[in-house]
Amino acid sequence: MGHLTRIQPYRYLDETMFSPLAWRFFHGEALTPLVDVHQTDDDIVVTVSLPGIKPEDVDVTLTGRTLTVSGELKSTEQVEREQYVYRERRMGSFNREIRLPVRVEGDKAQATFENGLLRLSFPKAEESKPRSIEIKVGKA
Repeated sequence: MGHLTRIQPYRYLDETMFSPLAWRFFHGEALTPLVDVHQTDDDIVVTVSLPGIKPEDVDVTLTGRTLTVSGELKSTEQVEREQYVYRERRMGSFNREIRLPVRVEGDKAQATFENGLLRLSFPKAEESKPRSIEIKVGKA
């Protein structure tokens, strides 16, 4: 008598969708890197997860408040398609556009790439920084 295999359709959700090392897939098979954006009083900081990618294969552009990170995840192995038993890693080009919450000074941006993490720091434009407003007592 044969054996039954239980089907678990949601088995890979935890492993792929919610893993900090996973890529997201939108619009079919398009690779979309995972991103964190936070701000301090003076800066906007963007961290992009790019495991397996070389810094020279990444392009970063800033147009107004739109940050674009694009590039290509290249295969380093020469394996024929028929030889694969499992193939879960994706290869190809990626693109991620992020709308920054405030205007920044793009010409003063700093970028570092270490252990598969691209970290971009943008100083906020002066008009975007919080300011104290003095309140005077008296007639308006």
